[in-house]
Amino acid sequence: MALEDSGDAGMETTMSAHYIAKKISPMLAAADMEETLAFYGDVLGFEPMMKSPEYAIVERDGQTIHFMKAASEEVMKCVRGHTEIYIEVSGIGTLWEHVKTLRGRYRIRDLFERDYGMTEFHIEDPNGCLVFVGEPTRARTSLADVK
Repeated sequence: MALEDSGDAGMETTMSAHYIAKKISPMLAAADMEETLAFYGDVLGFEPMMKSPEYAIVERDGQTIHFMKAASEEVMKCVRGHTEIYIEVSGIGTLWEHVKTLRGRYRIRDLFERDYGMTEFHIEDPNGCLVFVGEPTRARTSLADVK
């Protein structure tokens, strides 16, 4: 799907409409839909809401991730190693106990604390997307305090 150019490149506009952004759901490319759904289900506990060979949606605790079958291996070559998502959780210790048992199957960075107030681990999905999983470990500091 191509986006059309409105032709107003030189005009500045300000968002003035009032609306509520209720959720942001990533849309990720998938080389193998079944393998992708198995990863997000078995590793992170997401359940399929909608599933077809070309498109799927998984959900956990009201949060969704959309997957679209990649058009070609060439697309996947561009995506692998260049896609990341962040999932903020509550109860990271329990999830980590499960995920660390999968070390031989997936690339995983062990649980660690970030200087911006999050405890995280990282795991790579079958499509080369790096999934950051984190939980606040203390009151978050402002960006100025992190520097």
